[in-house]
Amino acid sequence: MPDYPFEPFRIKVVEPIKMTTRAEREAILREAGYNLFLVPAEDVTIDLLTDSGTAAMSDNQWAGMMIGDESYAGCKNFYHLEDTIKQIFGFQFFMPTHQGRAAENILFTVMVKPGQSIPSNMHFDTTFANIQVRGGRPVNLIKDEGLNPSFRGPFKGDIDLEKLENFITQTGTENIPLGMITITNNSGGGQPVSLSNIRQMSGTLRAHGVPFFIDACRYAENAYFIQQREPGYTNKSTVEIAREVFSYADGCTMSAKKDALVNIGGFLAMNDEDIYQKARTELILPTRGFRDVRRPDRAGSRGYVTRSVGGHR
Repeated sequence: MPDYPFEPFRIKVVEPIKMTTRAEREAILREAGYNLFLVPAEDVTIDLLTDSGTAAMSDNQWAGMMIGDESYAGCKNFYHLEDTIKQIFGFQFFMPTHQGRAAENILFTVMVKPGQSIPSNMHFDTTFANIQVRGGRPVNLIKDEGLNPSFRGPFKGDIDLEKLENFITQTGTENIPLGMITITNNSGGGQPVSLSNIRQMSGTLRAHGVPFFIDACRYAENAYFIQQREPGYTNKSTVEIAREVFSYADGCTMSAKKDALVNIGGFLAMNDEDIYQKARTELILPTRGFRDVRRPDRAGSRGYVTRSVGGHR
């Protein structure tokens, strides 16, 4: 048997859970019409419906919430988050959101027009819906092996690069506002994507002038799989691997409720300032009296910060 080390933390909070009998569970399921979304959470003993926002936060995270800066604008926590995102992801511009689907909502609002198509390995369900509601067409181009549960492969989340090239040729770049890849591939059972596949997808999209965005909610887990399974990365840290991954992209959406191990939150990041300016308008839509106030930014940042003044509630 492998020699696994013990988990190096103490559990400080205990929450009691309800224990049910088989007969009670059967009755609960019948009452809910066998729809798990209609089962009250208090009646669930082991909840496998999602891993979103289910992680226990550390003592430092809870302490940080108590001393956090809740200023309406210019709070220190924003700058701390900005620095952290730049260190890991490397994108020039970002905006915080309450979760990943909000980041998708903003991104597709400013980039997707009716009739356009967005290729991906496999779109997550909220991504799929956010594209469709804007009249777009989400297209899954995962390798065939990723759809075969019995096949054992190291990177079953990879996009099929030949399918992607054919799709671009047939669809036309004017009808493709961006391409995406989900790491890990959630809709395909959480299967990882190789760094080689990400690099080649980036090269294909950039050769055709199509922006490349990453659904990054499990980027750290994906980086670990790359470290463990992809030749040439055994001696690289997961942070180094993550930085290389995002160096091939033009932006990302992120749900912080998975790999970031927090209860709520996310962000949208990118390098294109024009897209950023359009997106930040969608983040908090003003009512009246909207104007921009530009001030010098901190040294080493992007030169200025635009603050929207007036009309907010």
